[in-house]
Amino acid sequence: MSEGRSRALLWILIGGGAFFLFVLAVFTLVYLTIHAGGGEASFGGFGDRIGVVDLDGVILSPQPVVSELKKFGDDSSIKAIILHVNSPGGGVAASEEIYREVKRIRTQKKKKIVVSIETVGASGAFYVASASDKIYADSGSIVGSIGVIAQWVNYGDLLKWAKLKDVVIKTGEFKDTGNPTRDLTPAEQAYMQSLIDNMFGQFIKAVADGRGLKYDDVKSIANGKVWTGQQAASMKLIDKVGDFETAVADTAKSVGIKGEPTLVRPDKDRRTLLDLMTGDISQYLPTREKMMEQEVGFYFLWK
Repeated sequence: MSEGRSRALLWILIGGGAFFLFVLAVFTLVYLTIHAGGGEASFGGFGDRIGVVDLDGVILSPQPVVSELKKFGDDSSIKAIILHVNSPGGGVAASEEIYREVKRIRTQKKKKIVVSIETVGASGAFYVASASDKIYADSGSIVGSIGVIAQWVNYGDLLKWAKLKDVVIKTGEFKDTGNPTRDLTPAEQAYMQSLIDNMFGQFIKAVADGRGLKYDDVKSIANGKVWTGQQAASMKLIDKVGDFETAVADTAKSVGIKGEPTLVRPDKDRRTLLDLMTGDISQYLPTREKMMEQEVGFYFLWK
């Protein structure tokens, strides 16, 4: 091969490589633009955007749902928010924090916020939903389970079998209520029941206020049962039988969005293997403090 042909081939390779890098950069820019702000798309009218927040799985913490709701609530370009629910509920306090943020957006921010229940929207998740402007659910969705539960394992007999003793030094009669190594005393049983009854009353009131129902009417059905979306509609626990797309279309229309709205989802914190190798991994490792976090919990949870 002559020197001229070799030089031409080299320039072709260099030019081809440069063109490939240019195309790659363009595609990367388009991808980042589309996913900016976690949205399904950021093109289109800025005034035609609906924020979508997912409430998935057991509610163990109010985060990141509360911060995501707050972000959309404070964003004037977001005309409405849809909370997409697929959860059996969870911790009482965590559920209540999300409930309060939904209510704040609705009452203080005056921004439309609706709930679309997918497979399950029960107990704590329904507690949260009751604060919204409107609740949608599929006809076969599981809805309801208004109630409170506290549960733990008593392994006292196991300790006796192993000839071990649980030693407790305390300052008051009720300080170790719920100790898993022994049965509750009658006084402790009454004490625990009083706590649960108080939380139960809060749950009933939240549903009654949010759904525009009478307290006693909600209390009469608050026996822990769940219902299908179709049944829940007839009981006025949801507003409309419909899927997520129905909720999107109705919500867009209600806030004056014409045509297809742009759905925007929050950024998700994705951790890679490199993050684990080079970053702080303490949150993933067991510690003495985490191992001690086995106390009695109170839950708005469908089990």
